[in-house]
Amino acid sequence: MTHPIQAEVLLPTKELRDDLPFFTKTLGLRLDSIFPADDPSVASFSGHGLRIRIEKGADVPPGKIRILTDDPDSFAGGARALVAPNGTQIEIAPLSPTVDQPQTQHEFAVRRLRDEAPWVIGRAGMHYRDLIPSRLGGSIIASHIRIPDGGPVPDMVHYHTVGFQLIFCYRGWVDVLYEDQGDMIRLHAGDCVTQPPGIRHRVVEASPNIEVIEIGVPAEHVTTIDHEMTLPNGTGDPMREWDGQRFVHHLKDGAVWQPFRIPGFTARDTGISDGTKGVAGIQVVRVDGQTPPPSKHDADIHFTFVMEGSMTLTAEGQDPRDLQPGDAFVIPPGMVAQYTDCSPDLELLEAGLRGDFNTTVLD
Repeated sequence: MTHPIQAEVLLPTKELRDDLPFFTKTLGLRLDSIFPADDPSVASFSGHGLRIRIEKGADVPPGKIRILTDDPDSFAGGARALVAPNGTQIEIAPLSPTVDQPQTQHEFAVRRLRDEAPWVIGRAGMHYRDLIPSRLGGSIIASHIRIPDGGPVPDMVHYHTVGFQLIFCYRGWVDVLYEDQGDMIRLHAGDCVTQPPGIRHRVVEASPNIEVIEIGVPAEHVTTIDHEMTLPNGTGDPMREWDGQRFVHHLKDGAVWQPFRIPGFTARDTGISDGTKGVAGIQVVRVDGQTPPPSKHDADIHFTFVMEGSMTLTAEGQDPRDLQPGDAFVIPPGMVAQYTDCSPDLELLEAGLRGDFNTTVLD
């Protein structure tokens, strides 16, 4: 037989009769028990997912309670902060996390793999390497992620409160499950998916030495575990949108190559600009024989990761940078830059936010 278990938070009071109306009427908690009857000194309350025991003379601090609601104006008279008679502080906060997009702090930045930037162990035992150390003032995070051993990944169904998120398989393969997308999706090297805001998903298994590039906007965003949903959950509406964005699954095999925004390159568009309504554009870029001319762009954020080959990045006011696989760079809007000494096998992953940015090619 399993016996029920409950937990409660203990708070002090100097006079229980002063706290009773605050916790019941102002905060809307339910009074569950009170004693002794003739001169009450202990009371238990419950509500909003919380159990509280208030005890006269308890040798504990008054504490702080955060009450989460998406309709704060209808709670406690619209107050955002209160103090109970016993000294307990009450903070009213949003129930649903929101995306707070910081203003981009533009800079020219280069991150090279050979500079031995540290790998850190993150969620589910994955190794993370930060590709934009400054994160442009918190506007973006770009991570090089690897799982050295491969095999099953100890992940849970979760979702992210983001403005945009990309998973690009760089090496190996990874199995993932997504809400309303049917059975397992295996991403091979060169494939990618977007994770629209709020879509439930779970990483299931990965090949040994799997490597992915993950881009998230903004840099700091909330990850929420969904303990109720089980994946897979079937196939939903293929045109469903999460916060105005569709789930996009781009396959390398069969992709169409077309002229790139800069002459001298060809590119395969992932369809992500269409799927996100222009929030972001992702392209894979290859050399097409010519020497590319200098150019500049007007994207708020422009990030590039070198997947294969080598090149030299020349930008106004900067020393030339020789780049190899694993290196990454950010070019701010309006800066004239040129890709030179490109090896025949050069392959780049380019991310632009917005995805419908303009390029000016200079002769």
